[in-house]
Amino acid sequence: MNKLAFVFPGQGAQAVGMGKDFCEKYDVAKRLFKEADEALGYSIQQMCFEGPAEELKLTANTQPAILTMSVISYAILKEHGIEPEIVGGHSLGEYSALVAADVLDFQDAVSLVHKRGQYMQEAVPVGEGGMAAIIGLGDDVIADACAKAEKEAGVVQPVNFNCPGQTVIAGSTKGVEAAVETLKAAGAKKAVILPVSAPFHSTLMQPAAVKLAAELDKVTIRDAKIPVVSNYTGALEQKADEIKANLVAQADHPVKWIACVKAMQAFGADTFVEAGPGKTLCGFNRRIDRSLTSMNVENLETLEKTLDYFKEVR
Repeated sequence: MNKLAFVFPGQGAQAVGMGKDFCEKYDVAKRLFKEADEALGYSIQQMCFEGPAEELKLTANTQPAILTMSVISYAILKEHGIEPEIVGGHSLGEYSALVAADVLDFQDAVSLVHKRGQYMQEAVPVGEGGMAAIIGLGDDVIADACAKAEKEAGVVQPVNFNCPGQTVIAGSTKGVEAAVETLKAAGAKKAVILPVSAPFHSTLMQPAAVKLAAELDKVTIRDAKIPVVSNYTGALEQKADEIKANLVAQADHPVKWIACVKAMQAFGADTFVEAGPGKTLCGFNRRIDRSLTSMNVENLETLEKTLDYFKEVR
C-alpha cells in the first residue's frame, strides 16, 4: 500500500437510522452526536436515528447530519490506528475533510454547514431551481448543450464532474429541463432530474457564497496538518487563507471530483476509505481508476470489513 486517503460524502448519502449502531458500541460516537446537538440547538442525533426522512432531507439538516456521521466514522477509524495521509470530500464532504485535517473544529463545522444549507436554500426558492444527472456523454457535449439551453430557457451549467460518463448539471428549473431534452436528443444514456431542493454549485448560489464568507470570518481556520484536496481547484491545499477562499468559491462553482481523485493519486494515494454514510464515492472512484482500492465505513458491518483489510495489509 502506498498512501492512504480518506474521502467524505456529500448530500444525498443520508439515511434514517445512520449512526445508531456506532453509538451502541463507541463512546466517541455518543460524544460527537452530543457536541453536534449542542452546536445546533436541536437534536440531529434523534433526526439521524428516527427521522422522519422528510425532515432529514431538508438541506439545513442533511448537511450537519452527514458531516457528523462522517466525522464519527473518521474518529472510530482513528481509535483503531487507521489515519489518512491525505483527505478530500465531495461538496459538503470537504468540510468533513477539513475537520479530519484539523483545519476546522468539529462544532464550528457543524454550525457552518447548517448555515450553508440554509443559505443555499434561501438563494433560490423551492421549485425555481434544480439539478440533473447526465450519464454517458462527454463534458464538452454537456457544456455546449447547457450554453444553448441557457440562452433560450435560463441559467444552467455543468456543476459536478463526478467520474467519466457522469456529470451533474444545475440551474433554473426551465434551464435544466431544456438542457435535459437537448442531451437526451444528443444520445445521453440517462438524463435524470434529481430530487434536490436547490441548484447547488451553480452561479445561482452566489448569494449563499457571500453569506458563507461572512460566517467563515467568524471561525478559526488553521493550516491543514495533512493535505486537503479542494473541490474548487482540484488541487492540494494546506494554507488556511487558500482553504477559506476555496470554501467560499466552492458554493457557486463546480465540484471537480475527477481532478480531486487524480490529485490524491499524484500524491501517492492508492487506497481510499469513504468515511460516512453511503458508498457513492467508492463508485465514482472505481470509474475514475479501477486500480484504486476503495472501501466504505458507514456502519459496524463495513467497519469490521475495513479493519480486517488493514490487519491483512499491515
